[in-house]
Amino acid sequence: MLYAVVDIETTGGHASANGITEVAINIHDGNEIVESYTTLINPKQPIPVYITALTGIDDNMLLDAPTFDDVALQIYQLLNDKIFVAHNVNFDYSFLKHHLATAGYDLQCRKLCTVRLSRKLIPGKSSYSLGKLCTALQIPIQNRHRAAGDADATSILFNLLLECDQEGIIADMLKKTSKEQVLPPHLDKASILRLPHQPGVYYFKDSKGKIIYVGKAKDLKKRVTSHFTGNTPNRQRQEFLRTIHHVDHVICGTELMALILEANEIKRLWPENNRAMKRYEHKYDLYVFEDQNGYFRLAIDKHKKNNNALQSFNSLLEGYNFLNQLVDKYQLCAKLCYLQKTVTKCYAHENGQCFGACSGIETVSVYNKKLNTALADIQKQQPSFALVDEGRKDDEFSCLVVENGKFYGMGYFTDKDYLADGLAPIKNDLSIYKSNSYILNLILNYAEQHPQKLYKL
Repeated sequence: MLYAVVDIETTGGHASANGITEVAINIHDGNEIVESYTTLINPKQPIPVYITALTGIDDNMLLDAPTFDDVALQIYQLLNDKIFVAHNVNFDYSFLKHHLATAGYDLQCRKLCTVRLSRKLIPGKSSYSLGKLCTALQIPIQNRHRAAGDADATSILFNLLLECDQEGIIADMLKKTSKEQVLPPHLDKASILRLPHQPGVYYFKDSKGKIIYVGKAKDLKKRVTSHFTGNTPNRQRQEFLRTIHHVDHVICGTELMALILEANEIKRLWPENNRAMKRYEHKYDLYVFEDQNGYFRLAIDKHKKNNNALQSFNSLLEGYNFLNQLVDKYQLCAKLCYLQKTVTKCYAHENGQCFGACSGIETVSVYNKKLNTALADIQKQQPSFALVDEGRKDDEFSCLVVENGKFYGMGYFTDKDYLADGLAPIKNDLSIYKSNSYILNLILNYAEQHPQKLYKL
């Protein structure tokens, strides 16, 4: 069995927009290095100042160096059919796989990460960065942050790891069923093994325990593992994987409950790597307020986070159509509802004169009574129901409650007569969550598709 111990230097942190400036490959037979290869590479793009400060490689050094295409075949032949070994292997592998693919070569290697191996075989170190780990183990590094120097140090470290492996850990990691080589370097495989094949919400955390991503899953283990498959070279993915140190989870009874919990957790925690759910909000709401003359007025306005809306809409037109229906049905004043500036279409307009509220002829008490009737009817049209579904285990049910058209909360129970006395007795047993139109639409759509799970309250 042959190993290719690899280190590269690059112009940046992700393969899709950055080049390789240096490659070093040590072919290792499990006992010693049997062949070495190193070369500078002209990336055909400027070297950033901070990269030069770190590696010492500048533009002038690479003027006469070969391009990657010039050496691609040689690199491919060295790596092909070998086990690809590197410190934080997915970084080096993603760069070489991407640039080899651009040159026409499909690299397919089994991988070993010396960060992950060191955590297993040499536990208890304060840091597993190559420099600090080598210092702790008294492994000499010549030309730190240069490909050949780091590859040589990684080769010595790999020798030590092979000697320490008395329980066949390396062989287990190389099994096709292991999948360990695809995991981020700092994420313990045990945390993946603990994940159940159940719906729920998972939390990725960084080295300090800060939550950096929240996701939902129909199958927690499958979904979390799917984050680490493939070798997508873009910056966002590579930086995301490098920051994952821990994963926690919460089991939910159903995928719908996981969706709802995910939406609330993203709003509560605001993780830096969640984007789509942060942006979701309905754009317009229907509000009621009292003007200086005492008239209650309805208005469609832009969504305001902390205001209580009567109804929410995706568009201004949708809101105006709803309000126009209210005006016609309850003979409200279109002008007081901001639907028109003149009184020419007012229901109380006759012979050029208005007899309605906007002219002050219709009294406050009469007009407000009509508007309150409209508001009461809107409230009556808002549904109140419970969805009873599967629980987290066989002897458990889940309960999800909507009250007066707003999501109230959800929880779990074992008593089949749980809802026999209505909503009031069970409220204290539910976890209360904030309602929004996204969540309500999820629930209403699910209730429509599964009417057998619906209990009217």
